[in-house]
Amino acid sequence: MPDFPWDSLAGARAKAARHPGGVVDLSIGTPVDDTPELLATALAGAGNAPGYPTALGTAELRTAAAGWLQRRLGVRLADPLDATPSVVPTVGSKELVALLPTMLGLRGAGTVLIPEVAYPTYEVGAVLAGLGVRRTDTPPDDAAGVVLVWLNSPGNPHGRVLTDDELRAWVAWGRAHGVPVVADECYATLGWDVEPRSILHPEVAGADHGGLLAVHSLSKQSTAAGYRAGLLSGDPALVRQVWEVRRHLGLLVPTPVQSAMAAALADDAHVDEQRERYRARRARLAAAVRAAGARIDHSEAGLYLWVTRDEDCWTTIDWLADLGVVAAPGSFYGPAGGRHVRMALTATDERISAAVERLAG
Repeated sequence: MPDFPWDSLAGARAKAARHPGGVVDLSIGTPVDDTPELLATALAGAGNAPGYPTALGTAELRTAAAGWLQRRLGVRLADPLDATPSVVPTVGSKELVALLPTMLGLRGAGTVLIPEVAYPTYEVGAVLAGLGVRRTDTPPDDAAGVVLVWLNSPGNPHGRVLTDDELRAWVAWGRAHGVPVVADECYATLGWDVEPRSILHPEVAGADHGGLLAVHSLSKQSTAAGYRAGLLSGDPALVRQVWEVRRHLGLLVPTPVQSAMAAALADDAHVDEQRERYRARRARLAAAVRAAGARIDHSEAGLYLWVTRDEDCWTTIDWLADLGVVAAPGSFYGPAGGRHVRMALTATDERISAAVERLAG
């Protein structure tokens, strides 16, 4: 296993902690705003749950998930209540990302394609399954040995959104070579400068979802990271395979959480309210970063600013730590990120204000 990257930030955290105004931690994108009351109410209402939860997901949850996908992302699933499911709940999205190669039976031989700059868990999942990793942002000429493709749009850490043409090229490549293409779309509702498109949208996928999967999460859009609430949807044959393995492993989303998920997915108002909070924080922090002489690349969607001063990322980390601010070094996300840092928008309004003041000098 690779080293756990966040441990290497200990020195920067210690330096930032010496700032008289305290630390502004923009390194880990964990939500800090209150979870909406409608989720807590649904959770409590389903609290009498003496039996085991279903790995398939309740009918209420699967119906709500299908409705949300169509309403918010323009995706029409195959019948979510069919005996072969097109959507199932997951224990957040990170465990799914880490275990998906294994659950698809891809252990022991082959290569997983991941983005040049990528969420570290894609590589962790490949390593756990005994697979190799190759970083690329374009479909390769040679598909020999490739067993899975991970896409991430909007991207973590850089907020890049793949165009329809880029998505269609990956879909065509995967189908031509019989390789599943999985899109991590956990920030799909957080487009700022562009509107993200799901890989399952008919203008990308075509008439069906053959060979395609999409991953979604309520952690950010519903400020519910503590609920561990995610979704896997797409090709029913692939979803069924994952579901069968999850049943055997006991990877079950608790029944009260499934009830909260159904309530959240049926309601757009709380998502839009939280989105506006992030929009305001983004505008303030981005302006301060630019005024301090740094540049922001990509960042057209998602919850992060991809910041560079055209220097080694650890030099930028040290500069920020002197201001009492902690960010994530871009090297966490692959060699191509070595001259950027990731700054999260998930701090409180008060801490964002502190960062803005410090960047202003």
